[in-house]
Amino acid sequence: MCGIVGLFLKNPKLQPQLGRHLSAMLVEMTGRGPDSAGIAVYREPVKDALKLTLFHADDSYDWDGLAKALKKRFGAKPEIAVRASHARLTVKAGADEVQAFLAAEAPDVRVMSAGDTIEIYKEMGLPERVIARFDLRHIEGTHALGHTRMATESAVTTAHSHPFSTGRDLCLVHNGSLSNHNRLRAVLKRDGIAFQTDNDSEVAAGYLASRLRHGRSLTQALEDALADLDGFYTFAIGTRDGFAVLRDPVGCKPAVLAETGDWVAMASEYRAIAMLPGAEAARVWEPVPAKVYAWERAH
Repeated sequence: MCGIVGLFLKNPKLQPQLGRHLSAMLVEMTGRGPDSAGIAVYREPVKDALKLTLFHADDSYDWDGLAKALKKRFGAKPEIAVRASHARLTVKAGADEVQAFLAAEAPDVRVMSAGDTIEIYKEMGLPERVIARFDLRHIEGTHALGHTRMATESAVTTAHSHPFSTGRDLCLVHNGSLSNHNRLRAVLKRDGIAFQTDNDSEVAAGYLASRLRHGRSLTQALEDALADLDGFYTFAIGTRDGFAVLRDPVGCKPAVLAETGDWVAMASEYRAIAMLPGAEAARVWEPVPAKVYAWERAH
């Protein structure tokens, strides 16, 4: 079943409250998925560097030792900030180089996200537990997506949890199921997309990353998805500058959008939006099936 939430802040004064509001929204969706939860938050952009979110199953993992190994390889010691089983790492190197190094030298470390602004934190368990584990209520940022999962198509593990990121600053959360993900996975692998799990949602994320690599805009990539992804779904997609929402042509899975002068929000159910400041005056609507809705921050 799964529950999705998203919050895009148009008013910069609300950015210190992003984690508090997104967390409250996600907790409200707990009944839609008890198996795992996670968020992707966009914040603190880095310049001339790469920001990664990494995961290791052992909370006592030697992240400082990994930083020293990266310094030896790339010449400057990266910055590392640890949150429970995850660590945010900032390094002056290319994404492909760093991921190749990690695959060879630290194969038990998983890359959750990579880019300029994105950070992903996800774990098994209820939203309340995951939020407390990573202290997400106090996180600041410009926008974020959240997901609470009912596992119906793959294992209950941290790696199988949402959000999924398969491109720079790109992530996806998904409520629904795809029927042709195995065939698409094989096609996308030939196109250079790497996968960490057998989850169908990761295939959807990989599909979007592939279309963007081929020069399609995010809106065009989502329009392509309507023809190429077979199944029923609501997608929420995060990018460096905003987020987008798409429902399948039949509209099998629920979704609600709301907008005020301060924010744009989406959720699987309105009750997750109702607690936001100013929600009583928001424009609220059900997204039309097969129509792409997108918001981006102006530069």
